Amino acid sequence: MDSEGLKKGKVAFLFPGQGSQAVGMGADLWDSFEEAKEIFKRADEVLGYTLSEICFKGPEEKLKLTENTQPALLVHSYILYRLLNFVPSISAGHSLGEYSAFLCGGAISFEDAVKIVHKRGKYMQEAVPVGKGAMAAILGAKREDIENSLRKANGIVEIANINSHEQIVISGEKGAVEEVISILKPPKHVILPVSAPFHCSLMKPAEEKLSKELDSINFFDPCFPVVTNVDAKIVKKGEEARDSLKRQVSRPVRWLESMELMLEMGISIFVEVGSGKVLSGLLRRIAKNNGKEVEILNVDGVESLKQVKDYLSSL
Repeated sequence: MDSEGLKKGKVAFLFPGQGSQAVGMGADLWDSFEEAKEIFKRADEVLGYTLSEICFKGPEEKLKLTENTQPALLVHSYILYRLLNFVPSISAGHSLGEYSAFLCGGAISFEDAVKIVHKRGKYMQEAVPVGKGAMAAILGAKREDIENSLRKANGIVEIANINSHEQIVISGEKGAVEEVISILKPPKHVILPVSAPFHCSLMKPAEEKLSKELDSINFFDPCFPVVTNVDAKIVKKGEEARDSLKRQVSRPVRWLESMELMLEMGISIFVEVGSGKVLSGLLRRIAKNNGKEVEILNVDGVESLKQVKDYLSSL
């Protein structure tokens, strides 16, 4: 698939998800690399609107729309992956980032990936009316205390992301999320600026629509293994990739376990491929808690691309 002929190495690539986007992302790549320009144009053609312009100029409100955010992050990560010209020994992506991982590994075609994440964003938004759902990051509380509070709350509220030892995200009906926070009284919490409650059972309608879309496209065996969100297990087959992507939209992202699996495997070099440094921050804390020393690199534009490329070529 798309990754043939690239350099291989013993490194993990991590692909960011929603919340990492920023207006201006990819503009320097467009200006500097013909390949970046071509990939953005291909995405614009698939979508029927200029995603590139939304990435470069915004406005932020438009980029923050889930149906735009998801293809924007996917395309940006894919361009950086192509320009790095390096195949990792393993990878993982956070929520939407899992699509980036499978795309870069050649499990799905570029056109199919762009189409499907645009629809994923739409379906996720349509599943719950705006303002009815909420997500909150709970910081510094024990998982068992969070689970006890979830049981006491009225309405639907569930664990959505297990991001690190210190950070768990809950998702569900707005009132139920607020109730959990008042019962739990965590050391710190942050209401996330999202337009829908992702990764909980309220996303079942989105999962059903998405499953049909995923069944309609071809999947191939990826050229590198991917640790999936839904099981925190290694996937090497195209059909397993399809199954994982079907299930992850309404289930928790098991990020902590995914990173611990990689650390146990002896992976010590991690590259976050895409906008922001959210995953790098989480990994730094996870590695420290596990007593592991790791090298964490970020690539999100022309300058960091050169530095990371030089580093990878020296391995």
